[in-house]
Amino acid sequence: MKLPRDVNGSAAVRALHRLGFVTRRQTGSHVILRQDARTVVVPMHKPIKPGTLRGIVEQAGVTVEEFCAAL
Repeated sequence: MKLPRDVNGSAAVRALHRLGFVTRRQTGSHVILRQDARTVVVPMHKPIKPGTLRGIVEQAGVTVEEFCAAL
């Protein structure tokens, strides 16, 4: 499945919250989320580039399908 191209930073953070991540802090335009030992950094850009979004999904340890369902 392909990643959507119109995902902004706040939508990605909401999706990660639905997947069980908790916001730890925000440094500038980057939000840092944690779940157990996993750390995910999400830039608050509009829109997030596909390669960056794929890296966020890999950092989170979820599949593209799970991430898209949480959007």
